[in-house]
Amino acid sequence: MNATILPSDEKHHPVLLNEILSIISPQNGGTFIDCTFGQGGYSKAILKFPKTKVYALDRDNNSKQFALNLKIKNKNRFFFQNLKFGDLDKLDLENKKIKALIFDLGFSYSQIKDYKRGLSFMSEGPLDMRMGLNEFSALEVINNLEQKDLELIFKFFGEEKDSKRVAKNIILERQKNLIDTQKLVKIINKSKKKNNKKTHNATKVFQALRIFVNKEISELIKGLIKSVKILEKNGLIIFVSFHSLEDKIIKTFFRSLSENKKTSRYLPDNEEKKNILSLIKKKPILPSNEEIKLNSPSRSAKLRYAIKINNDENFEAEIYRKFQFLLDIENLSEKL
Repeated sequence: MNATILPSDEKHHPVLLNEILSIISPQNGGTFIDCTFGQGGYSKAILKFPKTKVYALDRDNNSKQFALNLKIKNKNRFFFQNLKFGDLDKLDLENKKIKALIFDLGFSYSQIKDYKRGLSFMSEGPLDMRMGLNEFSALEVINNLEQKDLELIFKFFGEEKDSKRVAKNIILERQKNLIDTQKLVKIINKSKKKNNKKTHNATKVFQALRIFVNKEISELIKGLIKSVKILEKNGLIIFVSFHSLEDKIIKTFFRSLSENKKTSRYLPDNEEKKNILSLIKKKPILPSNEEIKLNSPSRSAKLRYAIKINNDENFEAEIYRKFQFLLDIENLSEKL
């Protein structure tokens, strides 16, 4: 989960940038955290305003060069660390009042085109998919996990309807050969009952593998929780997501912390749960037609944001309970 999606000309287009700037109002100054620095699109835009500071992080080691270039131009206003955003509490933020945290959960064209990463089903490269600071690769997942485990990953992380057939055919093939990127694509094509006219047959399985390899579910949940804890009142949390599973998690989290409901129907009214967040818009903000024309992959982007209105340190266990099923699937990696 890194950086902004880029079109084929590789020019950097931070998704929904104008909308984000209008929400965070950097013209009034403030300290911001860019939680998915990538090539630095959001950070650069914020730092154009003189009274701003940006703390940035990214798990992708390749982001360091972009960060170094920005640091040279903004020595005392820009700070970068090679971290997953699930570890954003490791940033040195003592006595820093954070105005907003920004997350862009897409990944860049340059990352897709890097054959060594093996992110693309069009690639001749290794079946890898590691975005940085990882424990295992997609090659290890495909060639070692049991059929039932692969089926769960494809079904719930990729929303793949033919997950059972794909998993079964992977097991059959790997008894004969080690499965690489192109072999996996052939297995998926053979397993599909119907060809999808809009997207490549391998899209959902590759999405599921990338999510699993990079532990994107637990990273997203940790990022959400730690964002709320870092912020003071009136601070903003902003997420740009690109697929339905991410958006569901963000939407559920925001609702859980913004809907004033009793913890039990047997408790008196004064025992109602205190809202921690406030949602200005319940529906996501979508890219304009103009942005989609400029940067076609942005068409799947959804922006959701919330404002912190109260402090409450006792919400973490409830959040983890809501997503325990997805976390249990992610924990299948312990078998590797």
